[in-house]
Amino acid sequence: MKTYHIWTIGCQMNVADSERLGAALERLECSPTDVMEEADIIVLNSCVVRQGAEDKVAGRLGSLKSVKRQRPETIVALMGCMVGPNTDELRARFPHTDVFMRPQEYGDLIRLVEARQGVCIDSSLPLIPSRPSVATFVPIIHGCDKFCTFCIIPYRRGRERSRPIAELVTEVEMLARRGVKEVTLLGQNVDSYGHDLPDQPDLADLLEAVDGVQAIQRVRFLTSHPNDMSPRIVDAVARLDKVCEFINLPVQAGDDDVLAAMRRGYTREQYLALVDRIRVAMPGVGLTTDVIVGFPGETRSQFQQTMDLVRRVRFDKVHMAMYSPRPGTIAWRRQADDVSQKEKKERHAALEAMQTEIAREINAALVGTTHEVLIEGEKDGRWHGRTRPNKLVYVDGGQRFHGETVQVEITEASPYSLRGRALRAAATAIPVAI
Repeated sequence: MKTYHIWTIGCQMNVADSERLGAALERLECSPTDVMEEADIIVLNSCVVRQGAEDKVAGRLGSLKSVKRQRPETIVALMGCMVGPNTDELRARFPHTDVFMRPQEYGDLIRLVEARQGVCIDSSLPLIPSRPSVATFVPIIHGCDKFCTFCIIPYRRGRERSRPIAELVTEVEMLARRGVKEVTLLGQNVDSYGHDLPDQPDLADLLEAVDGVQAIQRVRFLTSHPNDMSPRIVDAVARLDKVCEFINLPVQAGDDDVLAAMRRGYTREQYLALVDRIRVAMPGVGLTTDVIVGFPGETRSQFQQTMDLVRRVRFDKVHMAMYSPRPGTIAWRRQADDVSQKEKKERHAALEAMQTEIAREINAALVGTTHEVLIEGEKDGRWHGRTRPNKLVYVDGGQRFHGETVQVEITEASPYSLRGRALRAAATAIPVAI
């Protein structure tokens, strides 16, 4: 039996892709190992959204030359967004790599392993993680049609392709039988789900269908686009019992001219109106966002518009990044990267400092309140899980809470997490995986 190791960097979609590739390899009688250098099959699942992520993958892939030299029979594979339609340059840079796979395209590796193992898998069966976490991911739509000027995703993951509702419900039911309590429905633009299917369902229809899976306790979705967050979707999140009151709504910038240069398709006021609509429907909603600082042409006054928007909305969390040009994107082709690195770092630090204080205030107000927490695991002797609005909570207590929904009184708060004591737990211990 061969061993495999999949090293993953980047978004939740990459995590889901890695889990499904792992399921395929296990059907081929391969077993996972935590030691990359000792594995018979080594897969790096790449991300190119930020330059740092791409550099990290390139460095790790380069270090595998010595492994390939010592054990030539080792299969080395690169998958994910670093692999475009033309792999000639990658093959020249990394000649020790056996297989290059675009996102969700596992066929070349599977065929190579099948030939070496002398076994085949039934490709008609869904790839379900064999040991899923209590909270796991389900990709519902691949690719993106937006073509924001800073983003490489449409060029690497292709145009939007939705999976049918019946197929997704079956997958969620299978995950529930393996102990999963919470599913996060994934897509680069999850709110556009269904427009390419024959009957054109939308995300609200899918949320209602998954909400009906009996053993599932919670449903989330990532990542939204403000243009496609329809009133029908907002109503479904507010109305359905299992759908958590949490929305990640990337704004990217707070100035209209910068938003137009990014080709985001909405204005500052339209975004703020959507936030107001969401908070009226769900007063306790957890709201997070993504922001890019130092986009080409962004002036200091335009950046202050972003600061003002973040201050006004008071997000629970802001995922922030300094702009880095991605080869092949519209911004890379047409817009000079004219904000200095020093200025980007200063803007990033200013935004981070302000958001840290906002998060500190929001979380401090939760001390003394009680929340439902789904326990996902244990670290350093403490259980941890998340509230419905997606707050990370560390829970004191020696009971076995894994997979249980626990009522927790919050006793301490930091900008990044909460701490509390368990008051009681529902009888929801995870079943044995089948």
